[in-house]
Amino acid sequence: MKIKFLGGCEEIGRSAILIDEKIVLDYGLRPSDPPEIPVGKISPKSVIVSHAHLDHSGMVPSLMSNNDNSAPDVYLTSVTGDLTQLMSRDTIKVGRDQGFCFFGVEDIKKMVAQTRYVDYGERVALNSSDYGADYEFELFNAGHIPGSAAVHLKKESEDISLLYTGDIKMGDTRLMGGAVPEEMPSSDILLVESTYYGQNHQDRKEQEREFIDSIKETLNSGGSAIVPCFAVGRTQEVVMILHSYGLTPYIDGMGLSAFRTFRNHPRFLRDADELNNAFNDSVFVNAKKRKKVLAQPSVIVTTAGMLNGGPVLYYLKQLYDDPKSKVLLTGYQIEGTNGRRLVEEGCVETNGEVVKVHTEVEQYDFSAHAGDTELKELVSRFCSNGTELIFPVHGEHTAEFAEWVKDNFECDAISPKIGEEFKIE
Repeated sequence: MKIKFLGGCEEIGRSAILIDEKIVLDYGLRPSDPPEIPVGKISPKSVIVSHAHLDHSGMVPSLMSNNDNSAPDVYLTSVTGDLTQLMSRDTIKVGRDQGFCFFGVEDIKKMVAQTRYVDYGERVALNSSDYGADYEFELFNAGHIPGSAAVHLKKESEDISLLYTGDIKMGDTRLMGGAVPEEMPSSDILLVESTYYGQNHQDRKEQEREFIDSIKETLNSGGSAIVPCFAVGRTQEVVMILHSYGLTPYIDGMGLSAFRTFRNHPRFLRDADELNNAFNDSVFVNAKKRKKVLAQPSVIVTTAGMLNGGPVLYYLKQLYDDPKSKVLLTGYQIEGTNGRRLVEEGCVETNGEVVKVHTEVEQYDFSAHAGDTELKELVSRFCSNGTELIFPVHGEHTAEFAEWVKDNFECDAISPKIGEEFKIE
């Protein structure tokens, strides 16, 4: 089995892993300015998408025309399929505004035509007439966002298997039930995400209380709380938290469309009724209503989560000099994004203008990723069950993770670099 890494190495973003030049696991972009995409030109037979976040799915439509043969089949869960279409259309709009173009509407239509929905636990065979070898794969709940999946792939002719975690979380959140590694089969190779290697998450309930207390303090002082969120997963989680504490937020941006998609796939949610109630008690905002929202102290849950575009920039431009207001970041801020710049330098760029933000900025860890302890327990379990080689990916500390594995287990571990290829026998 040959494994080539096209992105997501020693970085977070543009995850793309090519297997035997035929099967690609994820094909995303990195939401920097400008966005970064996987290296090289590939013509796979199949794409298996772990979940719908842009850093894992954002470049899949480009494979529909960037292919020397026929368009590849795209395998994913049903909710991931609907969300990927939604995110792809938004990428075209954002690209028009920011001056990049990776694919067009026709590519999205081709992707939809090539999509094959797969349920958790369903075994899918990819036979040798098309692939030159027999492959079989199976998806397992990854606990990250609705529809997210870990991928177990086996190459029958060589009797070799791998498990790719995608983005994974074991603990429950308000939105999702956690992944259960015990239900995942053993594998010869483990490709494990590393976002929070070396860092554990704060207790969720404690974090929620601090978050709510800060918002109430802001509102009581006459300010507004801007809560930037990823549209898919984080917006819905945060709205559920606010609702549980009796707060009514304004919701602006694509998080509402993502909610409507989730609503159509209730079996992927921990509690569909709770999610529906939270959104039914919220107020939805479009561009025409934004000015009215700021006429009084408000909680505004808005995209984009890393401040790279979206309505959040409108609110920041209005409130950047208001010491009574706050920006409450709710997720990881990738290097090169506006959010990372706000945290490290206290400013953001909007419409080519650098704006110094004088409002208070706070960061909360409502992560949908496994923390350090969970990652190490996952690796320990797989090593105990016969895994021989581990590739830490999707993280800024993959080299340290690989060294930890080699120091603690009789497994080999490699921190791959972008463009590297490995032949596993």
